Amino acid sequence: MCASGPSRRAVLGGAAAAAAFTVVPSFQGRAEAAVSATPAYRWRTAVIGGTGFVTGVLFHPSVRGLAYARTDIGGAYRWDDRTARWTPLTDHLGWDDWNLLGVEAMAVDPAHPDRVYLALGTYAQSWAGNGAVLRSEDRGATWSRTDLTVKLGANEDGRGTGERLLVDPRDSDTLWLGTRHDGLLKSTDRGATWKAAGFPATATGQGVTLLVAAGRTLYAGWGDSDGTAANLYRTADGTTWKAVPGQPSGTSAKVPIRAAYDKTTRELYLTYANAPGPNGQSDGSVHKLRTTDGKWTEVTPVKPGGTTSDGSADTFGYGGVAVDACRPGTAVVSTNNRWAAIDTLYRTTDGGRTWTSLKDAAVFDVSETPFLKWGADQPKFGWWIQAVGIDPYDSKHIVYGTGATLYGTRDLKNWAPQIRGLEETAVRQLTSPPVGEAHLISGLGDIGVMYHERLTASPSRGMASNPVFGSATGLAQAAARPAYVVRAGWGDNGNGAHSNDGGQTWAPFKAQPAIAKDAPGPIATNADGSVVLWSFVHWDGTKYPAHRSADNGATWTEIPSFPKGATPVADPADPTRFYAYDTDTGTLLASTDSGLSFTARATGLPSGDSQFELVAAPGRSGDLWLSTKTNGLYRSTDGGVTFAKADSCRASHTLGFGKAADGADYPAIYLVGATEAITAVYRSDDEAKTWVRINDDQHQWGWIGEVITGDPRVYGRVYLATNGRGIQYGEPA
Repeated sequence: MCASGPSRRAVLGGAAAAAAFTVVPSFQGRAEAAVSATPAYRWRTAVIGGTGFVTGVLFHPSVRGLAYARTDIGGAYRWDDRTARWTPLTDHLGWDDWNLLGVEAMAVDPAHPDRVYLALGTYAQSWAGNGAVLRSEDRGATWSRTDLTVKLGANEDGRGTGERLLVDPRDSDTLWLGTRHDGLLKSTDRGATWKAAGFPATATGQGVTLLVAAGRTLYAGWGDSDGTAANLYRTADGTTWKAVPGQPSGTSAKVPIRAAYDKTTRELYLTYANAPGPNGQSDGSVHKLRTTDGKWTEVTPVKPGGTTSDGSADTFGYGGVAVDACRPGTAVVSTNNRWAAIDTLYRTTDGGRTWTSLKDAAVFDVSETPFLKWGADQPKFGWWIQAVGIDPYDSKHIVYGTGATLYGTRDLKNWAPQIRGLEETAVRQLTSPPVGEAHLISGLGDIGVMYHERLTASPSRGMASNPVFGSATGLAQAAARPAYVVRAGWGDNGNGAHSNDGGQTWAPFKAQPAIAKDAPGPIATNADGSVVLWSFVHWDGTKYPAHRSADNGATWTEIPSFPKGATPVADPADPTRFYAYDTDTGTLLASTDSGLSFTARATGLPSGDSQFELVAAPGRSGDLWLSTKTNGLYRSTDGGVTFAKADSCRASHTLGFGKAADGADYPAIYLVGATEAITAVYRSDDEAKTWVRINDDQHQWGWIGEVITGDPRVYGRVYLATNGRGIQYGEPA
């Protein structure tokens, strides 16, 4: 045994003010009486596998097979070797706590194996809420919470540094938390309360980047140095912090990224870069400090700044670092932001005198998560590698996080995603086909579009190709011709594509409007798939005229009467009809000539928020539902000429439809909204007269206002988009 101890295994937009509208009778019931008791639902995550930035991984030093991982927007997880999977620990965080799904830092207590701590807060901007600390006595099964008076930034620059949270090795009741703008905080009651601790530096954006214990001495990295001032401090008494003498300086050692302590050799390894990362790094170094006498030694494996075989500049920083508890003098470090020569892990067994690149002999098996081939024949070693861990009970078990997964090896050669249970996708579009092999097609942030043959395995085709997208911006299926599907997004071979086999294979449009190159936006196809409408919105919010194609994308014409930037909605029963909602003016527009022209119908509806959503009920012509956030839910049954407000619903953020209940003649309606005070997931089987809440307090997933849809073939099944916890789907238990 190598380690001691027991061996037990964005976002939310403000609601716009409601205005008067054309016809506003209300329909059905009061909210107070419109909600039934919560039925038993079973919630699971549709398997893709990772897909987001794993910013930290932490093996417990005292418990075999126990580890924790953190992500920038998707919460924290616990690993169990017995089940070989990750368990999500923060799904209980609800709508109002969306900013806490990003995990800035985590810590364990070596002396108390069941204790774990999380520092939460996704953004440190003025519009985001303050951070919080969660503390658990049962490995994250239950939590106690302390709200902080400062902001944290788990999805900002420097999110891969750390850890910024530390249990004091001299006293398990004492915790330290490094912040970006408010210096160093200290708790003496196991995280229940926090106070500022004196620290001899002033934060300007990164603040404390790391905290690490070397014996009984604590070290703190400082991310706001100019490269000449001190950026590493220490305290031996828990009161006075002083700069560490002889520390490295210069551009290559400007920002301390990570640190790891070899207890046997009593040496502290540190990685540095010229920027906090994960982007923007072009220089870096690795150093070690012998804590017994203060001697510094540079042990950089390869200095940045060379050239690759094709003449490209080999610039990068250093990121993760871990030491081997079983083998003194053995450590692993990662490069970061190395795009020319590709990032790697370097391993030393002689205290940094020599290093071996683990990439050179690496063999990858990504069959469990095929999207990691990225449309090519071979997977990449990864990028944004700032999280590295070595199992304290198994020297050959190394893991490292990337911008898309967590890779692991048990023999230093063969690597595979160690990612089961960890799902971090930011989901943008969902459609559930009425026929075919797949019950779900998804449009995703960063990883394009996927065809889900099974919900319990990562899609075998990986990312939809021809073209391969980064982020998807639109996805639509012809209601009466479900074999025809169109998609839009940021592609490698055009920004729009069509499928004639229900989304299994794709071809790019033969042409695309010029603006599609810079502003691909929502897309729609009419009921029979004969017409495609494509709207355009730049990432900075600039809106452009929509275009129409009646020849499968071979030619396009502008639609002057379509509201710029609006989302086109096809009538599911009449191929001549399209709809659009102008959120700037609160006007519903309709087309009865297959999208050639649009005219205004209802006016005076809620306006001012581009995230208001218009959807059409399946199988019916002119049956429209409008979600206007806290302004409520509206319905039109005459193609948008008039709308009535639903009194059964206080807020509606997104709405979708699924198979009707037995005996019902209208599709089940699924809603993310509020009937009273709680924003949650609801189902109605009676056209929104009454609702039942179908999620529970342990399954909330932060912000879930992007899209929801039911399954047209399975009553009760619903698919829910999250912003960092993948695709959640629920079914009656």
